[in-house]
Amino acid sequence: IIIMQKKLTEKLIEFRNERDWNQFHDSKNLAVALSLEAAELLELFLWSKDGNLPQGKGDELKEEVADVFAYLLLIAHKHGLNLEDITLDKIAKNAAKYPVDKAKGTSLKYNKL
Repeated sequence: IIIMQKKLTEKLIEFRNERDWNQFHDSKNLAVALSLEAAELLELFLWSKDGNLPQGKGDELKEEVADVFAYLLLIAHKHGLNLEDITLDKIAKNAAKYPVDKAKGTSLKYNKL
C-alpha cells in the first residue's frame, strides 16, 4: 500500500506541476475539492429508490471515486500522512469504541451502545 500511495502521489504531483497548479493546492482548497468530489459521488445515488447505483452510472462512479482518492492522496502527501498507518490506527480506535459484543448488527453510535 505504501508503494501504491507513493507511486500514485508522484503521478498526481507530476500532473499538477506540469500545469502549475501547486499554487492552488493549499490545505483548505484540497479539503474543499475533496468534499465537492465526495458530493458528486453522492449525487450518483440521488433519487435511487433502492439505495443502489442506478444502471448505466458505472463509469461515472469510477471517475468520482478516482477524484475523491486523488484529492485524499494529495492531502495526505501535503501533511506527511501514511494512509496505511493512519487507517490501521483508526480501525483500532473504532474497535475499542465499538466492541463486537455491543455493536454487532446495530448502527447505534458508540455512546448509545
